[in-house]
Amino acid sequence: MSTVDGARVRVVADRSKCMGAGMCALNAPEVFDQDEDEGLVVVLDAEPPAERRFAVRDAVNLCPASAISLAGAETGAETGAETKRAKE
Repeated sequence: MSTVDGARVRVVADRSKCMGAGMCALNAPEVFDQDEDEGLVVVLDAEPPAERRFAVRDAVNLCPASAISLAGAETGAETGAETKRAKE
């Protein structure tokens, strides 16, 4: 698993929540794409390297449908929708 902000993480996308806005693919094109049929999120690299951590974090936080999260390896904790709600 890769690390984001020093913690080990895995990118998780819930395609049933995705609305196809494409913020993930715009912010981290090495990690996310959109399928050609519906425009829904496709994870290209579920364990991105540390140098992509800021782009991945931005993609998670900018997703309007909260369809992307980061699952921590040690704790099993997820960030994404929870982080977004905490900021509101």
